[in-house]
Amino acid sequence: MPERTRKDRLREEYFDLLPDIRRVVWNLEAEIRYYTRDVLKRLERYEQLVIKSRIKDCESAVEAFLRRQEGRAFDPENPDEYSMRDLPDLAGVRILVFPKSRLVEVDTALRSHFSNWKSDPVPDDIGAPLALKYYGYCNDVSRKVLGEYQIVPMLIGLFWEVEHSAMYKFREVANSKEMRRHRADVESAMSRFEAEFETFLENRDQPPSLTP
Repeated sequence: MPERTRKDRLREEYFDLLPDIRRVVWNLEAEIRYYTRDVLKRLERYEQLVIKSRIKDCESAVEAFLRRQEGRAFDPENPDEYSMRDLPDLAGVRILVFPKSRLVEVDTALRSHFSNWKSDPVPDDIGAPLALKYYGYCNDVSRKVLGEYQIVPMLIGLFWEVEHSAMYKFREVANSKEMRRHRADVESAMSRFEAEFETFLENRDQPPSLTP
């Protein structure tokens, strides 16, 4: 019988952790819905707050490990160094908001409850925060699996869903210099759209000038 590989061991650990992963994602989504309920009540008709949960599948988790290793290879001299418990996003929730100005309200509402979670914002192509991301433990349901939540401008979040699905099996294309540039262009265009939209709303709500 061939010896089990490091990937095989990670896959086995993943399925051992799967009940905890499910508990974390269900609990995290429920808490986020509860703590953002007041923001939801204040939304205008054109505004949106959408909460989506997801469990990272086994092969995606293994691939995530490989991306973190130098040369995309495991160190054979340290076989016990790798554990699925180290991944921060096995259980994740994404909060999509429109317009972007609601992002700060959602973040404030959640930080009071998840104050001990670590911040790991997603940067844009110039290093400014494109989306907010936090990870930590839901102590009342599991200390084995980290949970993660992201607060993302809706247009960019929906683009990420399409882009990730399309490029998942074509890493060499997704990671090419040209595709990274195109992805940054799309994200920049969507950010400009939201900024212009909010400027329009601000100007619309201003009282008319009395100057002749």
